[in-house]
Amino acid sequence: MKPRRVVFHADAEQDLAAIVEWIAERASPRTALNFVGRLRQYCADFDIFSERGARRDDLAPGLRTIGFRRRATIVFTLASEDVIILRVLYGGRDIRRLFGPESEPD
Repeated sequence: MKPRRVVFHADAEQDLAAIVEWIAERASPRTALNFVGRLRQYCADFDIFSERGARRDDLAPGLRTIGFRRRATIVFTLASEDVIILRVLYGGRDIRRLFGPESEPD
């Protein structure tokens, strides 16, 4: 099995920057950078056995999610040669708000 390339979407990069800022304000910059470094490494390991996590076709076709240390949810999809990290949601952010079907007007 050929490893896939792991790619962070711009939205995921923004999420990671926001996580660093949030943790740094509440703990320390070192704690924040260590946490996000471990999270990035966890995602990098998706290059092999990429089809992990829960399929979330109810939100979007091919969407997958997996938790990280009970604090973050990694939202990703698979392409032929890539794992695309779409978002990194921290502290219980609502995935349905970001990926779910839009609410119908009353």
